[in-house]
Amino acid sequence: MIIFGIHAVEEALSARARGFEYVAVTLGRGDARIQKITQLCRTAGVPLRTMPREQLTRLAHVANHQGVVAVTAEKQYGDVEDVLAHKRGEHSFVLLLDGIEDPHNLGAIIRTAEGAGADGIIIPERRSTGVTGTVVKASAGASEYLPIARVTNAGRALEELKSLNIWTVGLDERGDKLYDQLDYKMNCALVIGAEGHGLHEQIRKKCDFLVKIPMAGKVPSLNVSVAAAIVMYEVARQRRK
Repeated sequence: MIIFGIHAVEEALSARARGFEYVAVTLGRGDARIQKITQLCRTAGVPLRTMPREQLTRLAHVANHQGVVAVTAEKQYGDVEDVLAHKRGEHSFVLLLDGIEDPHNLGAIIRTAEGAGADGIIIPERRSTGVTGTVVKASAGASEYLPIARVTNAGRALEELKSLNIWTVGLDERGDKLYDQLDYKMNCALVIGAEGHGLHEQIRKKCDFLVKIPMAGKVPSLNVSVAAAIVMYEVARQRRK
C-alpha cells in the first residue's frame, strides 16, 4: 500500500499500526518536518530513501504527495467486536457507513470521528471505498489510530449492533426528529448513507431512530462528511454535559 503526504506518513510512523517497507523523501529536502520523519524512521527501524520528485510522483500516482511517500503493509481491518472494545467513554459511540464511495469523504469522516471521540467505524466490503492512501491523507493520519471494521453486509452488522444493545441512529432527510432533539447519552451507532442517495431503504427501516439536519437555504442537503460531522459533534457536546 502507498501512503503519501507529510502528516499522513508522520502519523502512520508514530502509530506503529502497520509494517513499513520503506519511506521515500524528495531529494534535497531537509526542513524540520522531514527531519522529524527521518527521526521517526530511525526510531522504528524503517529504511529511508531519497528520490527525485518525479520518481515520487510515479510511485504515489499523484502529484500532491508533498515530497513524502511510504510503501507499507495493507490496512488491517478488525470486526465489530474490535470496534466496540475500543470504548472511549461511558457510552459506546460507533459509526456505520452505508456505502461511502469517495475516499476524500471517508477520510474526512474518519478524521472527525477520531476527534469527536468515536470508538471506531464500520464499513461494508461492497459499494464502499476501503482505507486507501488517499483516505489516509484525507484523514490526516487519523485512520492509523481509529479502529475500522470491514464487514460483508452492512445490514447484518446493524442487526449485530442492535443485539448488543447498541441503539442505531440513522441520519436521513426523512427523519422524524431533528438531529439535536435526540438524547445521545446511550450506547449508539450513527448510521450514515452514501453520497447522493443516502441510506439504503433496508438499512433505513432497521434503524431505531431517524434524525435529520434542518436546511434553511435552497440547497436540499449537505456533503455527507459535513453532515456526519455536525451530528458527531452534537453527540460529543451532549456527552460533555
